[in-house]
Amino acid sequence: MTSNHRTVVMTNEEQLLVERVQRREMPAFQELVEKYKQKVYYMALDMTRNHHDAEDLSQEVFIKVFASIKDFRGESKLSSWLYRIAMNTCIDKTRRKRLKLVELDETVLEKPSVGGNPQKAMESRSTQQQIERALRKLPPRQRCIFVMRHYNELMLREIAEVLKISEGTVKAQLFRAIRRLQKELGFLNPGRMDTNEAL
Repeated sequence: MTSNHRTVVMTNEEQLLVERVQRREMPAFQELVEKYKQKVYYMALDMTRNHHDAEDLSQEVFIKVFASIKDFRGESKLSSWLYRIAMNTCIDKTRRKRLKLVELDETVLEKPSVGGNPQKAMESRSTQQQIERALRKLPPRQRCIFVMRHYNELMLREIAEVLKISEGTVKAQLFRAIRRLQKELGFLNPGRMDTNEAL
């Protein structure tokens, strides 16, 4: 079966950085960490919704990167390869250890503008928490794809490249995730999430 995604060649800058890290040059590895640590952290945070879990997972991701970069052959962008390791780490952790998922506090929640109205602010926080609980019920791979599409705003072809699957598979999994969320959040405005637009 042929996948629909296309391999993207690394830039010269990425290739030089990878080669230096493969030679175990620690300044180069530190440069790689500094360049991608924020992206990896927020990706882990989007998956776990917990600051401490996201920090632990970020550290684990870069340990894996350092251990496995010798086998990286530049068949995809460096960022895509890192993204894949991060997502697989999050999925594995969720499956193996059932990460403790706590209610989000105000430092994690994205606060919608409610014009200083306490009642509306409370309703918004409650709605966001309901959405988070619904996300946690998704199978790990569906949550992963939904997070990449709607939290990290990746295109379908980019998600396909990261996960090494076809765009058709990405679209099918995203469709199932959205349908399940619509079912879980049926008490909310039914027009809030249109399936076709969300894809």
